[in-house]
Amino acid sequence: MAAPPSLLTRPRSIPDSPAVDTADIDASDDAKPADTPGQKVIANALATLPFAPGVYRMIDKHGAVLYVGKAKNLRKRVSAYALRGGHPIRIQRMIAATASLEIVTTHTEVEALLLESNLIKKLKPRYNILLRDDKSFPYIMIRRDHQWAQVAKHRGARNRKAEYFGPFASAGAVNRTLSALQRAFPLRSCSDSVFETRTRPCLQYQIKRCTAPCVGRIDLPQYERIVDQARDFLVGKSHDIQQQMSQAMQTAAEDRDYETAAVYRDRIRALTHIQSRQDINVQTVPEADVIGLHYEGGQACIQIFFFRAGQNFGNRAYFPAHTQNAEEQEIIGAFIGQFYAAREPPRLVLVSHALDSHDLIEAALNTRAPHRVHVEHPKRGAKADLIAHAASNAREALHRRLAESATQRKLLEALARSFGLDAPLSRIEVYDNSHIAGTNAVGAMITAGPDGFVKGAYREFNIKTATLSPGDDYGMMTEVLTRRLRRLIEEDVPRDSGEWPDLILIDGGQGQLNAARAVFTELGLDGVALASVAKGPDRNAGRERIFLADGRELTLNERDPVLYFIQRLRDEAHRFAIGSHRQRRSKAIGTSPLDEVVGIGAKRKRALLHHFGSAAEVARAGLADLERVRGISKAVAQVIYDHFHQMR
Repeated sequence: MAAPPSLLTRPRSIPDSPAVDTADIDASDDAKPADTPGQKVIANALATLPFAPGVYRMIDKHGAVLYVGKAKNLRKRVSAYALRGGHPIRIQRMIAATASLEIVTTHTEVEALLLESNLIKKLKPRYNILLRDDKSFPYIMIRRDHQWAQVAKHRGARNRKAEYFGPFASAGAVNRTLSALQRAFPLRSCSDSVFETRTRPCLQYQIKRCTAPCVGRIDLPQYERIVDQARDFLVGKSHDIQQQMSQAMQTAAEDRDYETAAVYRDRIRALTHIQSRQDINVQTVPEADVIGLHYEGGQACIQIFFFRAGQNFGNRAYFPAHTQNAEEQEIIGAFIGQFYAAREPPRLVLVSHALDSHDLIEAALNTRAPHRVHVEHPKRGAKADLIAHAASNAREALHRRLAESATQRKLLEALARSFGLDAPLSRIEVYDNSHIAGTNAVGAMITAGPDGFVKGAYREFNIKTATLSPGDDYGMMTEVLTRRLRRLIEEDVPRDSGEWPDLILIDGGQGQLNAARAVFTELGLDGVALASVAKGPDRNAGRERIFLADGRELTLNERDPVLYFIQRLRDEAHRFAIGSHRQRRSKAIGTSPLDEVVGIGAKRKRALLHHFGSAAEVARAGLADLERVRGISKAVAQVIYDHFHQMR
């Protein structure tokens, strides 16, 4: 890993900056004067910017990071933003919103690229191309911290003594591979506790998926040979393994050990089945990530296929955000930087488009891997076929997404017509509450838009108003809406920023709607449509009543697609609210009244519980009784006594 960037961090007053880093542009003395205050600030800051590599951050007046970019020469790069004209609309908006600039100089451009990727992943700036759904990938793990090695699925930190093989595109891909692997290499998959307590073989042994080392049905040298074969197969030596099994089967047959020969025959069949699952012959590409991009209609899809040991370990589709007017090379470059920011790249990365900063990206990847990494853009041969396959899958996935978005937009338009709204809907917020007799009360907000549910915008609200009576749904709704809308107002969030809802849906009847209208009146809010959805008689789905803020009441046909859409929105809000409530309740179950006493840590709490038996008995104890507990001084006993008696 390259040395951490250091040297200099300093804020500058500077406006909105472009979304995608382009080639360095020389500063020009005769550049046209800036049009916007932001460009003027940039122009004023240029004189003090260094001619050094580094990373710059564009920041708005609220302190939010708008954009992160890297540069080989900071002054030359940033000077492009001070020029009049030539910027796409998205860049113009970013420049107009920028109020300050922060820079970090680095020793090399490679360090700048690595830092840029890390900051984009952490800060998620509004105007950068963003990698979404950045979850960790599962691996197959062969544990070596036990005498009898275990093969298992693994996700997360690699902090065990084990060998890891992957990544796989999904848990399903790992499970399918493990199932096939265990037919060819019958290793144990059970946990250590199960392994140590077995007294007879389990079902896995009966179906020939395990050799039952737990009860001595195989000796350690034989078991280790199977482990070595499984490892060799996972690193790409499947042909050698198959030849060894074939020779062992032949030898057993010649010795008339037909039972052993049948075991090897079944394992060879399983191994052949695994190999035959590959749709593309990739024996010439033993370890590679294949990245294919399709760009259409201002949106992009990236399909990445994982090939390890000459096998296809599956694929995953990504839909980067903020790709409007971006070039394909820029999108792939941004994807690679963020995707491998926390992952070890393979020896070969195949891309469907030539990269503008190929050498720089390759050098950055080599700092993240213990081996040499090559980035290639093949134009013919087997590697080009892999790229074409990935790009084809990206095209089909994007078309499916666009079709789903078109359907979603039609539903939004139909919903607006049903409610008598003039403007189209681009953001709907749905609110619900969850509690049990007023305890662990939680408010929940889910968000939907043209692309479906926007789960990154979901919010949960722990109810804080102490004066609410248990189960006061109206009061809870008032608190949640007030907190949500007041924040938008106080932070002066622009109405066209995409963060303001066009429609707020409340799960409830006329009472909940009246509470929401009171919030709107108190905050002086207009321009946001409001409605509540009440369940029908006997809580029957399909007979919902919809109350609008203007006093109208709607009952839609039970087969109306708009009604189905509203039900989906309400059910998603209910699901999220219930989940948030259960999480809070689970945390509350694990808490103790002693946790609230100042100066009582884990050791003293344990001593009190051991002495009195429960927190309730501690609360009822007298001062003299508390002083008799080992580790509890007179001063601490007084604090405990005062805490519980003052509460009463």
